[in-house]
Amino acid sequence: MTEAHRQLGPGPFRAEHLHDGDRYELSNGHPIYCAPAGRDHADHNLTGSLMLATDPATDWAGVDAGYQADGGTLRAPDIAVGPTPERDGWIPGAPLLAVEYASRGQDEQELQSRIADLLTAGSRYVWVVRLVGPRRVEVYSQDQPMRLVGADDTLQAPGILRNPIPVRALYEREPAYEAALTNLLQRRGYDSLEAVQAESEARGEARGKVQGGMQTLLMMLDARGIALSEAQRQTILNSQDPEQLRLWVHRAAVVDSADALFR
Repeated sequence: MTEAHRQLGPGPFRAEHLHDGDRYELSNGHPIYCAPAGRDHADHNLTGSLMLATDPATDWAGVDAGYQADGGTLRAPDIAVGPTPERDGWIPGAPLLAVEYASRGQDEQELQSRIADLLTAGSRYVWVVRLVGPRRVEVYSQDQPMRLVGADDTLQAPGILRNPIPVRALYEREPAYEAALTNLLQRRGYDSLEAVQAESEARGEARGKVQGGMQTLLMMLDARGIALSEAQRQTILNSQDPEQLRLWVHRAAVVDSADALFR
C-alpha cells in the first residue's frame, strides 16, 4: 500500500484510483479502510472458503476479491462465489453469494452499508457469520427480511451451491473438512466416501476373480502338459476379463494344444 493510499481523504474517489493490495473499499465514492484480519477471523475465513470453493456447483470462489458495482462502489467480501471473472482487475458487478465474518470490533453501520451495496449490485445472498456471541448466521437476500440460522442448522443457496452448508462448517474445521471431502468426491462422480469404498471393494473382487482364473488356467495347462509360447502366456497374464478366463479354463480341460485353446 502506498503512502497516498494510507492518507485517502473522504473522497469522492473512483475504483480506478485504487490498486490491487490497497486496504480500501469504496461506497458511493467514499473510502472505507479495511483492517488486517485477526487470528480468529482469518482462521474461520479459510475454513469457510475451503468448503464453498469445493462445492460441485461452484464455478469460481475468491477471498477478498474486489467487485466494482459502478465507478464509485468497490466491495471485497471475505468470501465470494460466482462466475469465473473474465479478466484481471476489479470484477464487474457483485458475487452471487457473499460471506462476511463479523468479529470483535465490527462496525455495524459499515457492515449494513456493505450488505446493501452487495445486494443492490446483484448479490443473491449475503451471509453474515457471527463470531461473537451464540454461533449463528444472518441471511440477507433481495426483497426478503433478514433471517437467522442457528449453529445446528444448514444453509442453502439454490442455483449457486449444490449441497447444503452445515453452519458449523463455517466455524469448525472438522465439519468443513468433511463437507469439502464430500464436495471433492462428487466432483469426481462419487456420491460419498462410502460409494468410493464400495467401488474399491468391487474392483478388488473383480481383480481376485481375474487372478484366480489365471492361476487355475495355468495350473491346468501345466498339469496336462500343454506348453505355451511366451506370447500366449502374456495373452493370459494380460487378460482382465474374468469371463474370458473362465471360458479358457473350460477349454483347457479338453484341448490338446495351446493353439486350440485360443482358436
